[in-house]
Amino acid sequence: MKNILNAGLVGLVLAFLSCKSPNYNAMLENTEPKLISNQFSFTEGPATDKTGNVYFTDQPNDKIYFWDWKTNKISLFLDKTGRANGTYFDENDNLITCSDNEGEIWKIGKDKSVEVLSKGFEGKRLNGPNDLWLDGNGGIYFTDPLYKREYWQNFKVEIPEKNLYYRNKDGKISKLETFVQPNGIIGSVKLKKLYVSDIDAGKTYVYDILGDGKLSEKKLFCEMGSDGMTLDQDGSLYLTGDGVIVFNTRGEKIQHIKIPEKWTGNVTFGGEKNDILFITASKSVYTLKTNTRGVE
Repeated sequence: MKNILNAGLVGLVLAFLSCKSPNYNAMLENTEPKLISNQFSFTEGPATDKTGNVYFTDQPNDKIYFWDWKTNKISLFLDKTGRANGTYFDENDNLITCSDNEGEIWKIGKDKSVEVLSKGFEGKRLNGPNDLWLDGNGGIYFTDPLYKREYWQNFKVEIPEKNLYYRNKDGKISKLETFVQPNGIIGSVKLKKLYVSDIDAGKTYVYDILGDGKLSEKKLFCEMGSDGMTLDQDGSLYLTGDGVIVFNTRGEKIQHIKIPEKWTGNVTFGGEKNDILFITASKSVYTLKTNTRGVE
């Protein structure tokens, strides 16, 4: 009888989890996004280091700041960043940035040392690397749309397509896919998935990661583009624009987190337990405690 009861209990738990998962609510009850600072011109590119602090960019002012989760304070990390936009930390806690002033990808150490990892593709200047994700094997997936900046000098289009690229650990760059205007990108080593937004087409696609920069055929994930994005541990995808919109693994919209700004640019998980949603939105940054954690 005990085994039957145990089996029944397990069945009920599994049934509950299967019902809960597609409609998972990431926010804690009775919580609202908290404004941390509104001192910026346009915030972008949040990335979390090994201690849970979040680094982000203020591209018009060519600066990178960081949020210390212990003190809840914002501090300047680096001035003159090559006009960094999207960022991501590598396994050695170096900040990898899409620095579009010269169409480059940089590696910035915690000591503020700078190494230019990429200057172009096949001898041509990139349009302006926008967002990136590191695969854990030394490889970098990055999007290269075209948003002409007023601070660019003597710029001319050398690559007419807007592409998704992969830079392997030896520095070789391969073109993977052409989009209308690729923008936000995020992946998961654990889930073996890569998500890429085609923001002007109003679509986000998903790929299976096959290794060594190889991807499956793209599949439509949802009918929405995104500036930036992140994943939680359950595989839910967080897109941005009109606040933060959460989709479950089936591509179904399950939540809309409203942010009191005209535009929400990007989002990531940070904090000691990786359970605080850090949101960059126009001139401001916000945090939101959640019931989940960022994906590994």
